[in-house]
Amino acid sequence: MSAEAFQRRPSSFSRRGRLLFALLLAALLSWISLGLSLEDLVPREGGRSILALFMEGALNPAFDYEAASVPEGTPPLLVKVAGAAANTLLFAIAGMSLSLIIGLVLGFLGSTSWWAAEGAVSPLGRGPLRKLMPLLYAGVRALIALMRSVHELLWAILFLAAFGLNNFSAVIAIAIPYGGTLAKVFSELLDECPRESARNLRAIGAGPIQVFLWGLLPRAIGDMSAYSFYRFECAVRSSAILGFFGYPTLGYFLRLSAENVHYREVWTYLYALIVIVIVLELWSTKLRARMVIR
Repeated sequence: MSAEAFQRRPSSFSRRGRLLFALLLAALLSWISLGLSLEDLVPREGGRSILALFMEGALNPAFDYEAASVPEGTPPLLVKVAGAAANTLLFAIAGMSLSLIIGLVLGFLGSTSWWAAEGAVSPLGRGPLRKLMPLLYAGVRALIALMRSVHELLWAILFLAAFGLNNFSAVIAIAIPYGGTLAKVFSELLDECPRESARNLRAIGAGPIQVFLWGLLPRAIGDMSAYSFYRFECAVRSSAILGFFGYPTLGYFLRLSAENVHYREVWTYLYALIVIVIVLELWSTKLRARMVIR
């Protein structure tokens, strides 16, 4: 084999292989640095009995209160579970509706597909607005990164300290990070969707907003809807977790039951959350099948 042929021979250790090796090496170094060991998962004395009680509750969830005495006027346990489940959905729906508005607006501004030239004349012309778009785009992308980099629990802590325990604080805590995540994904879907319709509209003189509404959005709306359904399922779980801060969702009553070592009640609330997520998954699967363009 000549030296020239040897030089042209592709490396057996491709770029993808190097990336996989780097990820495995990073995982190994993180385990070593953190001192992780599977022995840490073995329950200690005292913890085994608690774990046994907890797992036993999974097989025998409570349909009535485990406490020896229940205050007069307390609603039945299943009624309280249903109310907590309804509140969990209400917080998730309110937060998700606001995050959708944020995601659509910032996703539009964070996308280049409606204003970039793509080798032709820009739909914004050559005036000052065209020159300002890269700055606006960079600012919006930075805002999106900031919003989604802070977890909803941290936003909840911030708003609790600033505004106290009110429902709007919980809704905003869900809406900000979810809005940032939706904006990022929406902008990328818009940039990656087929451009033929958009180019045709531009060719006949359509403006940027018209190009977005009639040339880009219809091509991306299916995937955007599918991802929104998934984020709604996540919002339900986030809404339940916010109950640990005192909001009347499933997480709040789950925490109280766990503190009182009523693990059968804990599993009742957990099963209610699982049922909600399964129903939403079945519902969203049917809707995605109708909306996503193959």
